[in-house]
Amino acid sequence: MSVTPRLRTVGILTSGGDCPGLNAVIRALTKSLEVQGVQVFGFLEGFTGLAENRYIRLESAQTSGLLTVGGTVLKTSRNKPHRMPTGDGEFRDMTGAAIENYRRLNLDCLFCLGGGGTQKNAFRLLEESDINIITLPKTIDNDVWGTDICFGFDTGMTIATEALDRLHTTASSHHRVMVVDIMGHNSGWLALGSGIAGGADVILIPEIPYDLEIVGESLLARMERGKMFSIVAVAEGAVSKEDAQHLEEIAEAKRKAKTRKKKKAKDAPLKTEHTHEPVSAILAEHLEEVTGLETRVTSLGHLQRGGIPTPTDRLLCTQFGTVAANFAMEGTFGCMVAKRGQDFVAVPLAEVVGNKRTVPLDHPWIESARAVGTCLGDIPATGYISEE
Repeated sequence: MSVTPRLRTVGILTSGGDCPGLNAVIRALTKSLEVQGVQVFGFLEGFTGLAENRYIRLESAQTSGLLTVGGTVLKTSRNKPHRMPTGDGEFRDMTGAAIENYRRLNLDCLFCLGGGGTQKNAFRLLEESDINIITLPKTIDNDVWGTDICFGFDTGMTIATEALDRLHTTASSHHRVMVVDIMGHNSGWLALGSGIAGGADVILIPEIPYDLEIVGESLLARMERGKMFSIVAVAEGAVSKEDAQHLEEIAEAKRKAKTRKKKKAKDAPLKTEHTHEPVSAILAEHLEEVTGLETRVTSLGHLQRGGIPTPTDRLLCTQFGTVAANFAMEGTFGCMVAKRGQDFVAVPLAEVVGNKRTVPLDHPWIESARAVGTCLGDIPATGYISEE
């Protein structure tokens, strides 16, 4: 009969962009492990602290009060163990140093809190060694594959929704079109969720390429119905149908390219022809011309990832942290903690990396948005444009 080795010492790091809820997870992990007699170290500035052996001791007294504090007390960075900046513009592979520091501290497990990039970096460490790792999915974009939800998403969506609520009043008062730039390079969860909750008239997401003419016509139809203002929620990764087709052609050419040099050459058209001003700016210019209404762009930027976590995220983070601690105590490693339905499960990291969780085209949110007459940029919105 096998016996799970006793957990004695663990490490925690936060990597990638900051996000509401990181501190809440650190608190939950530390408190639940400490009562089991486990010593906890927190590495500073993500994988940089692990590679440079910079850490602090974490105890319940230090984590008390972190539940409602935004950001991360451990600080964070986007540095990768295999590509660590040296300060002179060069990079160095410090994977070996990171693994050695794990062993020097006699760690039994390393908890990595972060998004898709963090999952990849953690998996690289697994491939290069036999160390024990558990990751937790953090991102307001909600795009980490394998989990129904990431912590930080609810807070980001709440902040974006509040912004849309506030912009409604100034849009209606001045008869304006307000184009709101919302985070989401590869997935539209944030723009879609906040757009529906905030009553946006148009929602554009990366998963549904848009037609400028259809977007313009939907606003004109609103004006014909006496609605002399509109709110347009745009994910920063939204693309037009023309750009989407061009990007697919480039992707196909890269897939057919046989050498690394040829694949880089195929990127050239993308960098020259499609490096332009933000989608929101292009939309604003077009919509002002079509509608004749004053159009303004508001970019929420890093406001979406700052501040205190919502009650929903605080609860979720506490669950993520305590479940991760339980997995470690049971000897379940090499995985990401994921929430599926009402359950928390361990998903092998090998299945997570290289995948992105995007919005399915048949998702209930999309169906509901269309049902209430929201234009998603691909087809005329129901009830706005008559068939002639």
